[in-house]
Amino acid sequence: MADPRPAVPAPLTADEIAAIRAPFRKATLLPARAYHDPSIHAWEKEHIFFRDWIAVARAEEVPEPGSFVLRDVLGESVVLVRGRDDVVRAFYNVCRHRGTAVEERECGKAVRFQCPYHAWIYDLDGRLLRAKHTEDLEDFSFASSGLTPIRCETWQGFVFLTFADEATTPPLGAYMGDWFDHHAGFGRDMGTLRRAARLTYDVAANWKIVAENYSECYHCPPVHPLLNKLTPYDLGEDFLAEGPWKGGWMVFADGCETMSIDGLRNGRPLLWARDETEARRIYYYILWPNLIVSVHPDYVLTHQAWPDGPNRSVVHCDLYVEAADLGTVDVSGAVAFWDITNREDYHVVEMQQRGTRSRSWTAGRYSNQEASVHAFDLMVADRYAMDGIRTVRGWRTEVDGAEERRLRARAKAAAGSGRPASVPVPVAPAADGG
Repeated sequence: MADPRPAVPAPLTADEIAAIRAPFRKATLLPARAYHDPSIHAWEKEHIFFRDWIAVARAEEVPEPGSFVLRDVLGESVVLVRGRDDVVRAFYNVCRHRGTAVEERECGKAVRFQCPYHAWIYDLDGRLLRAKHTEDLEDFSFASSGLTPIRCETWQGFVFLTFADEATTPPLGAYMGDWFDHHAGFGRDMGTLRRAARLTYDVAANWKIVAENYSECYHCPPVHPLLNKLTPYDLGEDFLAEGPWKGGWMVFADGCETMSIDGLRNGRPLLWARDETEARRIYYYILWPNLIVSVHPDYVLTHQAWPDGPNRSVVHCDLYVEAADLGTVDVSGAVAFWDITNREDYHVVEMQQRGTRSRSWTAGRYSNQEASVHAFDLMVADRYAMDGIRTVRGWRTEVDGAEERRLRARAKAAAGSGRPASVPVPVAPAADGG
């Protein structure tokens, strides 16, 4: 389905966008309007969340043919359904007759979808099967009157949607750049994971402030005393991403095995570590625009901040373990740890949201611990500009062009060898996970 919305830049000035895109040591943060202006929020909804690929579900939520689940995606009701051919599809939950929702249940099993208003019937693949009293209509076709599809793809158990056509947004594999190759270095498939716990928060802060906070551990010593004890804030490296994602790793303190109340796995098996080096790391990522993935040695954690207007976000924090271990391993210590950490984070991001509303505040500067924040803000600025340019991120240390090319070649070679490739320079760690 063609996307009728024109590709127009966000309502920022050219100078504001240029200041964000400047080299790291000269760059400034997003202007206050990016966090508060309703017109910018409306632009982000149309030109980011309804154009780019966004993760909306897990494939196991629709485990067998006929299984469906509804999702509200920034006001659009979407039905995800697994067809008889085992393919997961997405449709607008809107009857083509007079616009009634064809499904009211949040999830369940369906043989077909029948509109509750006038009983138009649609198959699981969206085809219109029955519409009484239409046989004498002129220029009416069952073939062209099915449920309106939304492009849908899955990757390792995550279900992604884009509301744009392929001319506007490429297929998921091409869109994600080098992410799939990078993640292949772990040698594990997240499709075998199952959710063991969910924490949900109503946060009085813009979704971008939530992501920026996740992107640095500069704040960890004063805000997260327990987290900083388990993973010292100034140890780690970033990755050289060549797609719409960012990330890196941090190292556990001596005696720490994972992120939990006591820092121990307590019988949870290693999932992602193939050697002692990997067993000593936690990997943090943001997949644009709002899927945050934290890969621990023994579990995977995700956060998603869904905007609810410019000044609020609903954040879902999900903890995953292997399907075979679901219900048999104790994750309570990890869940308690992340609930503490999340609440500490959301307290300070709400303070930032209030403070950036002040007429006294102008866009600040990045500390040398916040190169990864700048990396996220560059993705924001590139989308705001809508000029097709991907700005290459900068680093905390000065690296000239020749050296950076050498590092990129080394990173690619490491990825080809089957290990996630990191930058061998002391850049600011990628995240604190909150």
